[in-house]
Amino acid sequence: MKILYILRTRPDGTVEKFMQTVTNGDRSQVAKLYEEQIDWSKLVDDIFEHDKVISWW
Repeated sequence: MKILYILRTRPDGTVEKFMQTVTNGDRSQVAKLYEEQIDWSKLVDDIFEHDKVISWW
């Protein structure tokens, strides 16, 4: 299973722990909206390519 995490702000320890637990050996990718220049077209493509998308605000 492929998981995409979309983070609007820097995650705290609780969110990081939750992400590790949910990933549990699956492949994951993180889109950090708070520090990266975002290619919105690629992000939309990534959303459709992953089995799960979890966003944190």
